[in-house]
Amino acid sequence: MKKILIWASLMVALSPAFGQTSPPETATGKIGNATLAIKYCAPSVRGRQIFGEGGKVMQDPTAPIWRAGANDATAFHTDSDLNIAGLAVPKGDYTLYVNVKDPDAWQLVINKQTGQWGTNYDQAQDLGRVKMDMKTPPAPIEVLKYTITSTGGNKGIIQLAWEKHMASVGVTAK
Repeated sequence: MKKILIWASLMVALSPAFGQTSPPETATGKIGNATLAIKYCAPSVRGRQIFGEGGKVMQDPTAPIWRAGANDATAFHTDSDLNIAGLAVPKGDYTLYVNVKDPDAWQLVINKQTGQWGTNYDQAQDLGRVKMDMKTPPAPIEVLKYTITSTGGNKGIIQLAWEKHMASVGVTAK
């Protein structure tokens, strides 16, 4: 009985640590005939400052380049050629980063390197960078969320939303 009480006490004590993980998520969607997928770990705000001077993101060694999630770098797959906000993106696998230096003018960074930890960023591997459209959500967003939305025909939007930011880019499937 004593072992059961010790085990139960240990589990209760450790439960807050387990509750602080950033679970893996996947956003998928079709834009025209293209199927897109974004695999990321979804951190929560938990009362912290995330962006801006002194924010959690600015503590990464790659700042102001952010891994666009937590843990592993954010993976992006497209099974068709795309045009993302004017940048030609051939079908294949990529990593997404976001340049958050200016809180009102983020840039989506599409990087050719894949499978790395989120803070292993190599600018020489960038396919390109595009300006993101910025909005302020009506209420703070606790958990990072990506969405891929078709807007009709071969056009759509990739959006990320977290804390007090909503950033999106237009996508055209070729």
